[in-house]
Amino acid sequence: MKELLYTIVAGLVDHPDMITITQDEPNEEGTIVFHLHVADEDMGRVIGKQGRIAKAIRVIMRSTASRNGLESIAVEIGE
Repeated sequence: MKELLYTIVAGLVDHPDMITITQDEPNEEGTIVFHLHVADEDMGRVIGKQGRIAKAIRVIMRSTASRNGLESIAVEIGE
């Protein structure tokens, strides 16, 4: 899942070497949280107008997780 998130985001940003992704252990509800950090100047490219790109990234990640039998995941985008 981390590789998929990295591949999606690397195609959007100017500085793919600045991408860091951390993954939390599943919480009590079984949700796995991915924390995505990109360069400050790439933040707008990842979020998009009105958050549309961020929403699309989250949809892709959730649908892939359900196909792979994972309960639920969340993607948090930060600086």
